[in-house]
Amino acid sequence: MPKSTRKDASVSRRAFLRKGATAGVGATALAGLGGRTSEAEAQNFWDMSADLVTIGAGTAGIAAAVSALDHGASVIMVEENTDIGGHGLCSGGNVHLGGGTSNQKKHGVEDSADQVFIDWIRHDHMQSRYSDRDLVRAFADENAPTFEFLIENGVKFQDHLVGPTQASRVRRQQRTIQWPVASERVTHHPTRVGSGLIRALEKSARAKGAEVLLRHKMTSIVRESPSSGRVLGITANHDGRTVNIRANKGVLVATGGSTSNVTLRRTFDPRLTEEYQVAGEPWSRQSGDGELAAMAVGASLWGTANQTCEQGIAISKTRHIGCQWGYSSLIWQTDSRIFDLARASGLTVIDWQDLIFVNQVGRRFWNEVDARYDFFAAAMAWSGDEKKLNGGGPIWAIFDQDAVEREEWDPRPPNVDPDYFFRADTLAELAAAIKNPYQTLSMSGATLEETVARYNSFVDLGEDEDFGKPTPRYKIQRPPFYAAWSTPILHDSLTGLRTNTKAQVMDMRGHVIPGLYCAGESQGGFAQHGLGRCLVFGRIAGRDAALNGGMA
Repeated sequence: MPKSTRKDASVSRRAFLRKGATAGVGATALAGLGGRTSEAEAQNFWDMSADLVTIGAGTAGIAAAVSALDHGASVIMVEENTDIGGHGLCSGGNVHLGGGTSNQKKHGVEDSADQVFIDWIRHDHMQSRYSDRDLVRAFADENAPTFEFLIENGVKFQDHLVGPTQASRVRRQQRTIQWPVASERVTHHPTRVGSGLIRALEKSARAKGAEVLLRHKMTSIVRESPSSGRVLGITANHDGRTVNIRANKGVLVATGGSTSNVTLRRTFDPRLTEEYQVAGEPWSRQSGDGELAAMAVGASLWGTANQTCEQGIAISKTRHIGCQWGYSSLIWQTDSRIFDLARASGLTVIDWQDLIFVNQVGRRFWNEVDARYDFFAAAMAWSGDEKKLNGGGPIWAIFDQDAVEREEWDPRPPNVDPDYFFRADTLAELAAAIKNPYQTLSMSGATLEETVARYNSFVDLGEDEDFGKPTPRYKIQRPPFYAAWSTPILHDSLTGLRTNTKAQVMDMRGHVIPGLYCAGESQGGFAQHGLGRCLVFGRIAGRDAALNGGMA
């Protein structure tokens, strides 16, 4: 069984970098980097080592770990969170893999790797037209083997296939079975079954010898020089202490994408200012840390058009209102061990006729039933704040007591968060009550009253003359009145680092950075939603690192 190694460091990182020492190269090369440090001193820099070091222990990281272990490599997984799994753990467990899997054959679905490839380079589908076709080819060829890899490592699937979905023209999507509730530690609601994938792979990885370092935050990637040479390992911070981890064969960036990093996400869309929260938080961040650390040693971004191609769920309309993170009220129930961070479950909307949406100044802006990108564009339209031109500000759902009763809501904590949910006996009082960290302008009571009165007139008329909401049905007229946070939520990172088909990271010149890999939502070039691409390229990266040591 492959094992990682540990050692107490006797040379500080600052001293190490000042002397230019690098483990894994000869003494002559060390001198060439500007110092007289011996190779023995360089070796003392590392606290521990393994063949593959994954930055992140989510879907891609765990798949890579198991794959590398299967090919004889040792693995250390570095995870900033208090548990493994990332976004995959609180996902719906939908795995989009085809190409002739055993499950497809069982259900009489004819498919092939070639058909996966053809579907995912379709020019007539916005989710596939911008993808790097070399990556899609590698993905297609590895679809069926990756599904069988999951079965071999204990992942269990529900006995059905869903589809066609996304760009696929045959049924390829299958859903994992929930991990036993009694042993789940984060979320266990039956509709959030990603734990069935994550916990099975975690169990396999640990049994095969993977070492998991929780609460270790990667701070930098160590390369021989910032613009040349091999990637040698990483530095991480654990409880205020620096830990230096050597990677004998490869470092994998699997940090989950960049949607939580306001500055980085605005590289792709300047409108995405701080008010837009992220699906999966507060459990796991999509921090962009991996992309930034990789770019600091020469990596390039790739396929950036995918982030703004207005297809898929890079941004989504939340059905779960009155809480900061509206991804799903089905995740953050009161018995979740992170509920103190989530603070509220939210109110799940069944019928969009029961409310209207207003921006932060109290004006209605779009048809509430719509969930297309036109809705998101309208939500992000300028609200009139002279000091904040980008971003649309908070979006509030406005409704009355009749709506509460129709929806069968309980509008009290812990179902709602007092900072993201307000109640008052009049609309004017409701507008005055709205105070929120992202509310940069005060809402006028007169404006909100005018907005609601106009909408109520459309109910009488039977037609929404402003935004075309189909046959408005319910007036907002019976107190108390409510305002619930309903700002669109960011979901997928659909771009990231440039890689080749082996998941090796590349620089701006198109050259491989030896020893550096990327998979999952931190990888650019392929905009498929869901767990499939994370699993495939994670598995590819782990295998290549184990067999080829990260060499081009």
